[in-house]
Amino acid sequence: MNLTKNAILFTLLLLVFGCQPDPKEKIQAVNYAEELHSYARPNTSAIKHLNLDIDVDFNSEIIKGIATYSIENQNATEIILDTKFLEIDAVEADGKPTTFKLGEFDEQLGQSLTIAITNATKSISINYRTTNKTEALQWLSPQQTADKTHPFLFTQGQAILTRTWIPIQDSPQIRITYDAKVKVPKELMAVMSAENPKTKTADGSYSFKMKQPISPYLIALAVGDFEYKAVSDRTGVYAEKSLIDKARYEFEDMEKMVLAAENLYGDYDWDQFDVIVLPPSFPFGGMENPRLTFATPTIIAGDKSLTSLIAHELAHSWSGNLVTNATWNDFWLNEGFTVYFEIRIMEAVYGKDRANMIALIGRQDLSDEIENFKNEPNRTKLRQDLKGKSPDDAMNSIAYDKGYLFLRTLEETVGRDKFDAFLKNYFKTHAFSTITTEKFLSYLNEHLLEPNNITFNTEEWIYKSGIPSNQASITSDKFANAEKVLQQFLESDTIDTSLTKDWTTLEWVHFIRNFPKTMTTEDMARIDKAFDLSNATNSHIAMVWFEQALNLDYHGNNVDQNIEDFLIRVGRRWYVNTLFKAFKRNGKTEEALAIYKKSRENYHSVTATTIDELLGVKN
Repeated sequence: MNLTKNAILFTLLLLVFGCQPDPKEKIQAVNYAEELHSYARPNTSAIKHLNLDIDVDFNSEIIKGIATYSIENQNATEIILDTKFLEIDAVEADGKPTTFKLGEFDEQLGQSLTIAITNATKSISINYRTTNKTEALQWLSPQQTADKTHPFLFTQGQAILTRTWIPIQDSPQIRITYDAKVKVPKELMAVMSAENPKTKTADGSYSFKMKQPISPYLIALAVGDFEYKAVSDRTGVYAEKSLIDKARYEFEDMEKMVLAAENLYGDYDWDQFDVIVLPPSFPFGGMENPRLTFATPTIIAGDKSLTSLIAHELAHSWSGNLVTNATWNDFWLNEGFTVYFEIRIMEAVYGKDRANMIALIGRQDLSDEIENFKNEPNRTKLRQDLKGKSPDDAMNSIAYDKGYLFLRTLEETVGRDKFDAFLKNYFKTHAFSTITTEKFLSYLNEHLLEPNNITFNTEEWIYKSGIPSNQASITSDKFANAEKVLQQFLESDTIDTSLTKDWTTLEWVHFIRNFPKTMTTEDMARIDKAFDLSNATNSHIAMVWFEQALNLDYHGNNVDQNIEDFLIRVGRRWYVNTLFKAFKRNGKTEEALAIYKKSRENYHSVTATTIDELLGVKN
C-alpha cells in the first residue's frame, strides 16, 4: 500500500473514530417510557440544554429570570413543559414571541405549559417568576442559620419539585446539560450542581456550567454566607463559618471513599465531589446533586460515625446520577443499588464489621416498613405502580433496603467477583442514560444469570410483596455484644459503662432499638442517668432514644423539653416523621400538634407536607 493510500486510510479512520462522542456527552435516544408524573411529551419535542439567567431576591423571596432551552424537535407544533406555582410572563421561540397556554392546575402535578412552535424551532425562552407557594425553595432568615448573620436559600428538586422553581420537562428520563447565570446579594455566595466557585465574587454574580447531561430533579441551587475548604484536589466542603472546620474534619475521608468507589465500579465521571452542609431545615440526610451533595448538619457527630451518608451520596454518582431510574415507578433502581454500593464503600474504607452493622440497621428498618404496610402489601413491591399517587410514596425502606437485600442476595448467589464485574459493566454500558426495571431485568438475565447458568427468583423479588425466603443472612458480632449488655442490665439492674466506651453510633442505635416493651420507667431512668441519652448530641442516637421514650411512656403525661427542642431545631424528614409517628402511635396527638405548631415554619415543604398528612393538618 503506497503512502497516498495510507494517508487516505488514516483520514478515514480519523473521521470514523475521531468524531465519536465523549461518553460524558452521551444522550439517550428518543424512546421515552410512559410518564405518570409529567405533562411533557418528549417523544415529539424534548429539551436538551438549559441556559438559565436568574436573579435571587431575598427581600421579595422570589427568583425571576429567563429559562432558554435548545430543543429536539420531531416535526412538532408544540412543546409541553411542567410548571407549578410559577408566573409565566412571556415566551419566545427562536427569539420571537410565541403563544403559550397553561393547563388546569393539579395539586400534585401543577400545570402544563404548552408552547407553540414550528417544525423548524430550535429554541424556546420562558420569562418567569417564582411565587410564595413555590415548594422547592426554602428561604431562611438569619436566625434559622448556623451563624445567624445572613439569610439562606436552598432548593430541593426531588422528586417533581424542580418545576416549582424552573419551568421544565420534569421527568427523570429527561437528561439535559445546563449553563446558568445567577445574581445574588454581594455578601452571599451561590453554588449549584455544576462547576462551582470557591470564593465569593465582588458583585454577587456567578456563572455555572454542567457539561454532563443530568435529570431535572438534580438541578440544585444554594445561596448563603458560606466558605469552602478542600479535602483533596477533587473533594471539599462548603459550610457556614462556625461549621466549616467541623465539617472538614468530619468528611476528611471523602477522597478515600472516592478511590474505593472507583476501585469497585470504574471512574468517577463528574470531575469534582464536594459537599455543602445546609441549615438544619434541609429535609433529607443528603441529596446527591452532581458535583455538590447537599447534606444535613445532623451528620456532623464529631467522630465520623454518621459519614456512611456521604458514602451513600457518593454512590449515587454511579447509581442514580450516571444511570437513572426512567420513571419514579423504578425508584428502587436508584436507591437499592446505592445502598448496596454505599455498604461496599464503607466496607472498603472502614471494614466489614461496620458495613454489616449498617446493613443490619437497614434490615431492621425494612422489617418495620413491611409491618407498616401490612394493610397495603402492594407497597412492598420493588417495582411500584404510582398511577394517581405521589412519587414520594415510593421513597421508603422498600426501595432502599429491600433493593439492597435483593442485590446482596444476588451477590451471594453468583459470587462477589462475578457480581462486581457485572455491576461495573452495567454502569459503563448505561452511563448518562435512564433505565426501566424491565430493561434492567433483561440486562441482568443476558449478562449475569444466563451466562453463569444461574436460576434466580428475580420476578418474585421485583413484582411480589414481602421478602422472598432466599434472602441473604446478615450478622454482626458487635450487635450481639450490644444485646448481651442490654440483657445484663435487665437481669441485674446495673450496667458496666466500660463495656460501651468504644461503641459506635450503630451499636448505640441497635442497643436502644432493642429495649423490650416491658422496660419500666425506672429502667429508662437508670439508663438515662448512666449515659445521658436525653441530652445526646449525636442526632441519630437522640432520635432513636426519643422514639423509645415515647413508646415506653418515659415522661408520662409530660413532653420532654429535649424532644420538643429537637423537633423545632431539626427538619430532617426521617427524624421528624419518626417522632411524630411515635407521638400519634402512643396516643399523644394533641401534644404532637402543639409542638408542630411551633416547629412547622422551620420545615421545608417536603417535611411539612408529610407531617401535615400524618397529623391531619390543613394549610
